[in-house]
Amino acid sequence: MTAGTGAPPRKGPTATEPAPTYRWYYIWHWPIRAMHWLAAGSIVTLVVTGFYIGQPYFMTGGEASTHFLMGRVRFIHFTAAGVLVATGIVRVYWLFAGNRFERWKALFPVRRKDWVHLVQQVKYYLLIHPERAPHYLGHNPLQQISYTALYGIAFVQAVTGFALYGLSNPGGFANSLFGWVDPLLGGAQVVRFWHHVISWVFVIFFPIHVYLAIRADVTEREASISSMVSGGRFRRAGLYYEDEDGGA
Repeated sequence: MTAGTGAPPRKGPTATEPAPTYRWYYIWHWPIRAMHWLAAGSIVTLVVTGFYIGQPYFMTGGEASTHFLMGRVRFIHFTAAGVLVATGIVRVYWLFAGNRFERWKALFPVRRKDWVHLVQQVKYYLLIHPERAPHYLGHNPLQQISYTALYGIAFVQAVTGFALYGLSNPGGFANSLFGWVDPLLGGAQVVRFWHHVISWVFVIFFPIHVYLAIRADVTEREASISSMVSGGRFRRAGLYYEDEDGGA
């Protein structure tokens, strides 16, 4: 066991060592898994259609009265936004209805040792003493911070997006709820600017998230990717998991 970390080294089996044994552990309930994939699909749709709305990269030919391309793209964009907001509502409910891996405490590194593990986890991803990194069945502290920050960014995107949507119908429902955003930030063009800039956070986050998920699956072989389909992952015998005892 590595001194000072409370976790054994991350080592695979050698020619003289037996292969590790695994036990399947159910973690994520189906609402969490469904909302994960719906949110992912919605965000991809929002990014693609949003970039087109901001700068159309192809146009249809003929008379404008014979097609409604931009209108359809905007409809898809707003529909995807509604789906994303719905997933957020379900996720908020599950912060109080889920198990210990899904509740609100699992979104924040609330314990002092979690902040120590946060540094160790960053070093693990940077390949600096990876054998010292702690093990978690649910989200490790770095995932907790990054996912919670992403929820906050998605909330800002929703607020600015609906503020822009409300401009098409002054006095309507969206404008009544989010009309305060434009004067607060300095006008519609400023709101549109920040709505566009913040969308790049998702463009940058997605490939990093996919890469790290695949990397974890390959190096640790605990089915972290398929856990978002089946709801469970494998626990390796002989390893200590920081959140297995309900402390997370």
